Amino acid sequence: MPLPDTLYCAQQIKIPPQLPDILKSFTKAAIRTQPNDLLQWSAAYFHALAKGECLPVKERLERNVGTGLTPGLLKILHKQMSSRPMCSREELQMKWKDLGLPMEQLKTLLSLGCFSSEFSWIEFFALGCTALGETLESSLKYACEILTNDEEGGPARIPFETFVQIYTFLARLEGDLSPQQIDNFLKSLEPQVAIQDGMIKPVNFINMNDMDSTPSSSTFLSSTTLEAE
Repeated sequence: MPLPDTLYCAQQIKIPPQLPDILKSFTKAAIRTQPNDLLQWSAAYFHALAKGECLPVKERLERNVGTGLTPGLLKILHKQMSSRPMCSREELQMKWKDLGLPMEQLKTLLSLGCFSSEFSWIEFFALGCTALGETLESSLKYACEILTNDEEGGPARIPFETFVQIYTFLARLEGDLSPQQIDNFLKSLEPQVAIQDGMIKPVNFINMNDMDSTPSSSTFLSSTTLEAE
């Protein structure tokens, strides 16, 4: 029912019965997410709520975080952007801004990946993980922990096919590993993957220092600062 053009008394204002629950959920989401720009995030929250889209809300509170990308925020972006294999720079910039993340950090990531106006989401996600981990190994661990359907503290399993995409992109971008080393490393994981129903977990690849192709063999993109100041 449309509102009258002129309001003469408080009785004319109709408050939806769902409003208290909506505001309660919003308050809990804001406390859990701790957005850097509350106003920008609130607008994005209610826009997504009205459209039935994925809300920009962390699953749990992250403590002692700065203003840059965090595992919780990267997980939000993945939920928002991963419905299609390709994403646009314009849409990502909007979602990034909604989360109150520094645009300079986004520019750095886009530049490192040499991304055009449209690019693979999983490749940008992989590069986002390098803003969280100092080495290729730790970046891969973050990827597993963010993408897994396991409970927090569990094995953090993800499909090996997804792991191959992320690892191959980052290893090639780093440039220190030859195609043969990359291939040898992936083949070395296949026996474990085969008995884990096509899944891989961090314990399968962490601290494999006896292999020339181990992903912990070098600091990933050490010359470039990805974390926000």
